[in-house]
Amino acid sequence: MRFIPDSLHFPTLGLTLALGLGGGLLARALHLPLPMLLGPLLAVAGVALAGWRPMGHPVQFPMQIRMAFIPIIGVSIGATFTPAIVEEAAQWWPSLLALALFIPAAHLLSFSAVRKTGLLDPVTAFFGTAPGGLIETVQMGEERGADVAMLTMLQFLRLIVTIIAVPVFFTVMTGHAVGSAGGATLTRSAMQAADWPWLIGAGVLGALIGWRLRLPAGMVTGPILLSGAVHLAGLAQGSPPRFLVDLTQLVIGTSLGVRFAGMALGRFWLALRLAALSTTLTITFAAACAFALADFVHEPPAAVFLAFAPGGLTEMALIALSLQMSIVYVTAHHALRIVLAVAVARGFANRMTR
Repeated sequence: MRFIPDSLHFPTLGLTLALGLGGGLLARALHLPLPMLLGPLLAVAGVALAGWRPMGHPVQFPMQIRMAFIPIIGVSIGATFTPAIVEEAAQWWPSLLALALFIPAAHLLSFSAVRKTGLLDPVTAFFGTAPGGLIETVQMGEERGADVAMLTMLQFLRLIVTIIAVPVFFTVMTGHAVGSAGGATLTRSAMQAADWPWLIGAGVLGALIGWRLRLPAGMVTGPILLSGAVHLAGLAQGSPPRFLVDLTQLVIGTSLGVRFAGMALGRFWLALRLAALSTTLTITFAAACAFALADFVHEPPAAVFLAFAPGGLTEMALIALSLQMSIVYVTAHHALRIVLAVAVARGFANRMTR
């Protein structure tokens, strides 16, 4: 895989990044939640849907550059590892067990609601409402004759609706814009010169290991494990500087926004309505689980809610990191959610096929 694709138009890339940065700064000035993630996402997505083509090219941002920044999230999460967190992990089993029941229940609830609209065929509706595993569910749906374009939009919009809804939910609950200062306030001390080789190594080597072993969201989980090991061993004390986490939010928000380029507006609005229906049901179900489980796992309901929310592991981990909210707990549950969502979708799909 080439790091810089041949089709990349550098002036357009520069304008896309400038647009994302402008959206982030405006969102920060307006005190919106998670401004350096949501601002670029909304600004670039709006321009993409409007069909703007600067210099004759649609807004663009290569996924390879996004992938280069994702290990920073993993290293930052690993920096929060402490012996106390490792001990607390033994108390998480009730919510991990509940997650194994939540995934099929949430999937079937969302599938039933979308099917009752009569707007989608059963195969597209089934894989489009899976609460995780975007790439895997699209592939399985394609193999079974789903409308691939609609399926992809449904799964992608599930992530977008969740990314927007979760910070807004926390803002309403707390009465102030969460993360409005622009990024993570990490609990570890600032990186010292001696920390850089260890954390860079954890990011690069962890990403390679995660990719080679095909771990769930391996570009994040690999660096989490190596960075956590480095910090638990006392080899490093600091965490990545705040500007790197802000930059990562900008990159991820911009890379999500460009995915709207070329979408037909009619199909987009249909997919958005159905994704909003599906995701609202799952988020409501997650909130109910959060209040029911919080006392059993000794975590605040907000952290349990974030652990059950149907977003992508990378994006949910970044939100947890920015909010400083039970980061390791949330990430562990989302890694399991991806595995369970794909397994449930595959199992029920095989029964549907038979």
